[in-house]
Amino acid sequence: MKRPTIADVARRAGVSKGAVSYALNGQPGVSAATRQRILAIAAEIGFNPSSAARALSGSTADAVGLALCRPARTLGIEPFFMELISGVEAELSARSYALTLQVVADQDAEIAVYRRWWGERRVDGVLVCDLRASDRRVPALEELGLPAVVIGGPGGTGQLASVWSDDAAALVETVEYLTALGHRRIARVGGLPDLLHTEIRTEAFARVCRRLDLPDAVTVPSDYTGEEGARATRRLLSTPDRPTAVIYDNDVMAIAGLSVAQEMGLGVPADLSIVAWDDSPLCQLVHPSLTALGRDIPAYGANAARQLLAVIGGTSVGALQDETAHLTPRGSTAPPRVR
Repeated sequence: MKRPTIADVARRAGVSKGAVSYALNGQPGVSAATRQRILAIAAEIGFNPSSAARALSGSTADAVGLALCRPARTLGIEPFFMELISGVEAELSARSYALTLQVVADQDAEIAVYRRWWGERRVDGVLVCDLRASDRRVPALEELGLPAVVIGGPGGTGQLASVWSDDAAALVETVEYLTALGHRRIARVGGLPDLLHTEIRTEAFARVCRRLDLPDAVTVPSDYTGEEGARATRRLLSTPDRPTAVIYDNDVMAIAGLSVAQEMGLGVPADLSIVAWDDSPLCQLVHPSLTALGRDIPAYGANAARQLLAVIGGTSVGALQDETAHLTPRGSTAPPRVR
């Protein structure tokens, strides 16, 4: 958990700590070339002279960071993140901690943010979302020694602590439910395909459909937005052997799919059954109300924050399995119409 110091800059630059101090503070005593080299090294390892006083005092930031690599417009309409953050905030505020939130463009930018936050002592730890297979953020955080908890898994988290939910089991339950209703042509509109939890859901969907002998089952990738959810639904419902049931990886896409089905003259649930993931209040504000997979997302966020505070406090923390999403049947699912 060692943060970069003026000594680290001096060692990498091959100069004295005094020379580093001169360069960082714009004082004479070093050449222009040496000054530029020192400034570049300081930026690379995330050392900022404005943090020096706090570094000497050994004070903490009393804040944790959350960098999200998602389009800002997606965050504004997707209830999952708002509920997750509300749970994180509730736990942090009770411990007089603040949450620092930043939207980033890609993983390189996210790793750079971690280096800057840690070097400048902006945060005492971070929460990591949207885990990917062979995620480069995991070894980067391990190398930094920055306390971190990954919201996701299982697996792929290295030595970092994590909080995860069994998405595979939830998806199997959903497909078995639809099959029990009599559905044989089931499709899924998935989320971003490079996310680990999307991959886990896709593999689980394929396995259970093979086991139940559903050869026409298909997953269409999407990006969680209503626009892409509608586009995927339109393609699925325009095929000769259209599905009689569709599972969506979030509620925004499910609501968009409901709208498309109604525009195409299909009755829900008579002609098409719909299941949404993340049972936000939106699922009960449409007609018919949506059958949904849901769990206590604020509690999920609170558990992640609690784990992170334990790591910051020096406690050894591993992987915590949170509750599995459970299926709540509502008006959007029924036996398929006989054709």
